[in-house]
Amino acid sequence: MTTNELLDSLRAIVGDAHVLAEGDLAAWEQDWRRRARGKALAVVRPASTEQVAAVVKACAAAGASIVPQGGNTGLVCGSTPDDSGRQVVLSTQRMRAVRAIDPANLTITVEAGCILQSLQEEAEKAGFLFPLSLGSEGSCTIGGNLSTNAGGTQVVRYGNARELCLGLEVVTAEGEIWSGLTGLRKDNTGYDLRDLFVGAEGTLGIITAATMKLYPLPAAQLTAWAAVPSMEQAVELLGLAHRTLGAGLTGFEVMGRFALSLVAKHFPQQRVPFVSAAAEAPDETPWCVLLENSDDESEEHARARFEQLLERAFEAGCVTDAVIAENLAQARQLWHIRESITLAQVEEGLNIKHDISIPVSRIPEFVRKTDALLAEKLPGVRMVDFGHLGDGNLHYNVQAPVDVPAADFLHAHEDEVNTLVYDSVRAFDGSISAEHGVGSLKQHKLPDYKSPVALKLMRAIKGALDPQNRMNPGRVLEV
Repeated sequence: MTTNELLDSLRAIVGDAHVLAEGDLAAWEQDWRRRARGKALAVVRPASTEQVAAVVKACAAAGASIVPQGGNTGLVCGSTPDDSGRQVVLSTQRMRAVRAIDPANLTITVEAGCILQSLQEEAEKAGFLFPLSLGSEGSCTIGGNLSTNAGGTQVVRYGNARELCLGLEVVTAEGEIWSGLTGLRKDNTGYDLRDLFVGAEGTLGIITAATMKLYPLPAAQLTAWAAVPSMEQAVELLGLAHRTLGAGLTGFEVMGRFALSLVAKHFPQQRVPFVSAAAEAPDETPWCVLLENSDDESEEHARARFEQLLERAFEAGCVTDAVIAENLAQARQLWHIRESITLAQVEEGLNIKHDISIPVSRIPEFVRKTDALLAEKLPGVRMVDFGHLGDGNLHYNVQAPVDVPAADFLHAHEDEVNTLVYDSVRAFDGSISAEHGVGSLKQHKLPDYKSPVALKLMRAIKGALDPQNRMNPGRVLEV
């Protein structure tokens, strides 16, 4: 089948208006961080699972590989085409329907292109909570969330996207449709196919719909911001929070002083508690923690438990100052500060990002030793440390020294910095990708930090489900 024949076939399946082969395709060909820009043969936008299956069959017949894409908000270059001009980008953006809400089963079934924020809002309208929450929730999609096993700010209570998923509908590499949307919490009839596709980054098949868990809306949600004198005492505060709040602890974020100073510097309209925009402020708190307490009883009960926690924390010396949001608007302001760190880094200049996980108990030692190694090898580097301490996930980012152009620093030192950080992660029994995935950005690093046996098993799964390597080739595994 020639290229023109393939394009004609695709147009016959989804309609002329939804096969984009000319003009400006940057929205699909360039990743969010602008780290990669490819060239697609075409961008195809099917409107149904049946159309996705037909597109996959047509591409297979033509020998064209497929790059599945949701909101294109990924951070590891996993959903943009290569520069060959031969890959078809399959966008799920037209598949946004909420198919069903089952109140008794506490589930919602949505199509893969459903925006995460829309899913949250639909759940709330029905009187339920869908707890997955990310900084990109206004544009990322549930299919992409599942394909990368997204984490976010409430993993400490509800788990990653994988734990929130009860069933999937998937188009296989052969263009067959597997429907597993039953929403069962117990089904021990062999291999868990759902878990193969969650986190596979589109390399095994294309998720077209999912059945997700819902939870009762909490009676109250309160947010607190606390200053802590060290990472060790942040971990101590986390333990106190678990013991005091129990399942009510739904968020526990840690933020370094320099990370917060960037927010104060670049977004001065935001008032950052206990931190100024000064680059060097030794008298200020080195770390801040953002806590969220969800309560099933009342706001009074939630506030009493929060105050009890903070009282114990002050007595233990692991908190030096704290504020509790008085209303929802104040809570949103505090969360907005946390979510603005990434944007503030963009304003400061290019940086080297790491999305890592370490056992919580070992994070203080990891930060102390790895910070020292980086300072020794690259004097003047600035550490932008923040992340989801409650589940052991740090965004451990490295900013160039003040007097060094950021682009020059990245060009000269990115691989050196990555190797140093990843070697340290391995020494502390961690993972080089906590919630962003592998994509093409970390693919070449995976063999250095993943068990050979694990890689052998992963390649066997890839070979069985996608023997022609048509599904998102060049991502996750080197095949």
